[in-house]
Amino acid sequence: MSDSAGGGEGGGVAGAGQDAEADNEPPHQAPPLPGGDSIEVGETSVEGAPPSAKRPRMSEEEEEEQEQEQGLDLAAMPGKMHGETAAQDDLLQEDAAPPAQRTGELLQCEKESELEEVPVGGGGEEECHQNGNGGLEAALEEGETKTEQEHNSDRSADSPSEGQHLGLDFTQNPQMLTGSWTEYSSLPENYLKGCKWAPDGSCILTNSADNVLRVYNLPPEIYSYNWDLLPEMSPVLRMAEGDTIYDYCWYPKMTSLDPDTCFLASSSRDNPVHVWDAFYGEVRASFRPYNHLDELTAAHSLCFSPDGTQLYCGFDKTVRVFYTDRPGRDCEERPTIVKKQGQSGIISCFGFSPCQSVYACGSYSRCAGLYSCQDGTLLALLPTRHHGGLTHLLFSPDGNYLYTGGRKDPEILCWDLREPGKVLFSLKRNVATNQRIYFDLDLSGRYLLSGDTEGVVSVWDTQTAPPDVDEDLLQPQLRFQAHWDCTNGISIHPFMPLLATSSGQRQFPWPADSEGDSASDGEGGEAVMSPQETRQDNTLSLWWAGPLGPAAEGGQEQSTAVAEA
Repeated sequence: MSDSAGGGEGGGVAGAGQDAEADNEPPHQAPPLPGGDSIEVGETSVEGAPPSAKRPRMSEEEEEEQEQEQGLDLAAMPGKMHGETAAQDDLLQEDAAPPAQRTGELLQCEKESELEEVPVGGGGEEECHQNGNGGLEAALEEGETKTEQEHNSDRSADSPSEGQHLGLDFTQNPQMLTGSWTEYSSLPENYLKGCKWAPDGSCILTNSADNVLRVYNLPPEIYSYNWDLLPEMSPVLRMAEGDTIYDYCWYPKMTSLDPDTCFLASSSRDNPVHVWDAFYGEVRASFRPYNHLDELTAAHSLCFSPDGTQLYCGFDKTVRVFYTDRPGRDCEERPTIVKKQGQSGIISCFGFSPCQSVYACGSYSRCAGLYSCQDGTLLALLPTRHHGGLTHLLFSPDGNYLYTGGRKDPEILCWDLREPGKVLFSLKRNVATNQRIYFDLDLSGRYLLSGDTEGVVSVWDTQTAPPDVDEDLLQPQLRFQAHWDCTNGISIHPFMPLLATSSGQRQFPWPADSEGDSASDGEGGEAVMSPQETRQDNTLSLWWAGPLGPAAEGGQEQSTAVAEA
């Protein structure tokens, strides 16, 4: 099984450096644009894949060898993809199609080469002020050396420069490429509950009301920009849970080149935490949390530690930490309230700082707390500023800021962790339900995107200061109509200008819907039809948010007209 993806090139790609970068570049490159601007769509490298930011010069012999290798890889890729979709109709089938091995390999090669040797911008923001809680100060000081030295080198390999922003272009509305809607129309009100890109960008994971987790491969036509030929997406894996799914997450070190790392975790009502194999759709392991009555209890939230060795699970006033290499019931319990002081409520969401040994917990008590990863000590408890329970939170890539959002709460708050308790600015969105509505940051930390209950996606430039010092409300740079129903999930691709969005919500019938067959009587039917029913939209959509080539300009104009309408 370990040899089923990656082949003989897996080790070289996983540890890609300058040599790997040279081995995976096309022989003929376009000259880079001045100022680090994004490359136009017409200037593509591997079958339309975006070219890298920097490339070393190569000899003619190396160029000829590369041409042969690239030709073999591109010839192999479509066959892999088509073969994978053959088993998509069987739930938990043992020989179900794995995620795209060759697709993931090309993405990984491109990611390593594209992000190699790129300078890091915004280094001046790394210094922390000596204010706020003393415990948090100590944690930040402990990680300061890594923040200023090691983390800078890490970000040079894992994130693009400030001028690149992964090629994202929000001066115009993103263009919808394809999606999946037939998959969610077989059952009534099978609305989605979020979507998440895999860490290596090879596939997308969705959750829906039928309690099934689905994995979609990234369509190979994306690389060649043949967007007119894009078919509707179909899942290559379906993993059915027994009851309502509370939370789910990818293993952070997941890469399609190593099948042993391809798994995800999910938690559902009255069930243990399951770890699913993302190649075959089988349960690899279970983590069984028990309460003080020795009864099985379900985790309300899940998150792997950044190194993947631990799985954090949220409960009422308690966090339980499991070790991923030791399934079963053994875990470390970390109460969030000690001697009647601390963070109360059900722990509903997690987030880990990328550069300090600190994690954040959000709870339905409308507050967030910062804790030490070593022993779970409470470092700081942020003030209660939200109107509803927290449903999602994110750290900025430099670890200086924390973004929090809640249910039935119109604000996303940006907290400055160098001065705990200080809100830098707020972002307005329309959240009128208890549903978890995700938001996401790009790897540069500049753009924050979120949907709302009206189906509108807003894009904020977090590096733009509010116009008035006394006004902490940041206006969006772009707003576009992504769906006609609640846009509850949004996820930015790790290294390509692609967005994934999911939509839908539970529909409550209006009183007029209970008037028997009168709804089917000609004009009277139109009068009593529920407006909510006409807006139902249960869809996974894929969007291109990068620069457009001449072939795609016409499609963009049409998409823009629909969005503005």
